[in-house]
Amino acid sequence: MNYWLLKTEPETFSWNDLVRDKKTSWDGVRNFQARKYLKEMKKGDQAFIYHTGDEKAVIGISTVIKEGYPEAKDPLWTAVDLAPDKPLKNQVTLAKIKQDKSLSQMVLVRAARLSVQPVSKSEFERILELSTKP
Repeated sequence: MNYWLLKTEPETFSWNDLVRDKKTSWDGVRNFQARKYLKEMKKGDQAFIYHTGDEKAVIGISTVIKEGYPEAKDPLWTAVDLAPDKPLKNQVTLAKIKQDKSLSQMVLVRAARLSVQPVSKSEFERILELSTKP
C-alpha cells in the first residue's frame, strides 16, 4: 500500500463534501508531476485530505477505490475515485508538521504547492500520531 496527500480548497470541495457524497472523482489536477502521482495510485491506497487556504491542515483519510483513468472533461489528464475512510481525531496543521523534525523531508514541507504528493509510511504514521494530540 502507498500513502498520499491530496490538497483541496475547502470552499471548492471539502472533507465534509467527501463524507456527504460517500465518494468522489478526484479530477481537475493540472500539474504534470501531480498527474504522474495520480497514475501511480492503486486501489486500496490511503490518502490524507489536506485543506488549503486559512486552515492549512490534514483533516481526514480517504481510500482510493478506483485507480487512475482519463478525465471525462479532458482525457489527457488523470482522475482517481476516492471514498472517505475517517476523519482525524484532531486536525494536523502545516505549522505542526513543520515543527516536527521527523517530517522535515515531507513533500508538503519541501514542495508545498504540489496538490498531489506521496507520503512515506513513517510520515503517514507520524501524522496519525500527531492527530491524537490536541
